[in-house]
Amino acid sequence: MNLTAPPVPTPPESALRREQRGSLLVLTLSRPEVRNALSTPLIGELRAALEVARADPAVRGVVLTGDGAAFCGGLDVEELRAMAERRPEEHRADADAFRTLLETLYLFPKPTFAAVNGHAVAAGAGLVCACDFAVMEGRAKIGFTEAKIGFVAALVAVFLTRQIAEKHARDLLLSARLIGGEEAARIGLVTEVCPEGQALSRALALAQSVIANAPLSLAVTKAMLARAPHLSVEDGLREAAALNARARASASLREGVSAFLEKRSPDWDGLPTDLAEHEGVK
Repeated sequence: MNLTAPPVPTPPESALRREQRGSLLVLTLSRPEVRNALSTPLIGELRAALEVARADPAVRGVVLTGDGAAFCGGLDVEELRAMAERRPEEHRADADAFRTLLETLYLFPKPTFAAVNGHAVAAGAGLVCACDFAVMEGRAKIGFTEAKIGFVAALVAVFLTRQIAEKHARDLLLSARLIGGEEAARIGLVTEVCPEGQALSRALALAQSVIANAPLSLAVTKAMLARAPHLSVEDGLREAAALNARARASASLREGVSAFLEKRSPDWDGLPTDLAEHEGVK
């Protein structure tokens, strides 16, 4: 009788590295052999990591970067090659998975930072657009090259057109050209340009300065900015007044004012990050 236990299968190596740096979570796309292309498993890993970070009070912000010489080269070429053999429902499932990732990143209640250490192309450029801040190395290139291969940059265009003027968006989407850091910063596609090799360190420094602010203020402001383009001036002002009134009753405001008057740094730990969670706020 053979009592040898069957071999335990080796779990697939993760394509996403997670590193906690103080209150910041650094997520590194780690498929350098394919320029950190987004495969279906990596999209799922990245979204799951964001959902965990959303609920973790120890995480005050997220920094996204790439392993090796690229930030992200777009969707996985091998998966794109196999698209012709898929059924319509499979195409929709793939599109919805990437849509959900971009939506999760854009609506994430904590500040997000892209450390663009190398080329960010197509879907990779979409990740940059979905982040709140982007620090890009001057030697890197960014662009939306979908039209070059007969694809359509439909999902990323939703975020691109929120970032830059329409003429610039038309230029990038229709020409499918890559641009450098200086031009990307000039048109508002990235926050700033930095020297080679400094994208992550600069993004971390920027992130530290941002997350020193009240988590409640950051979360509510992000949600407000996401809604603002859909509101008329009248509706926008009515919603803003309601938020303003509710913020006046928050523990965050009490702590912030006390810290200012006492000439100390505010202590945001343990305070609610949602206005509805504050005592007395319905």
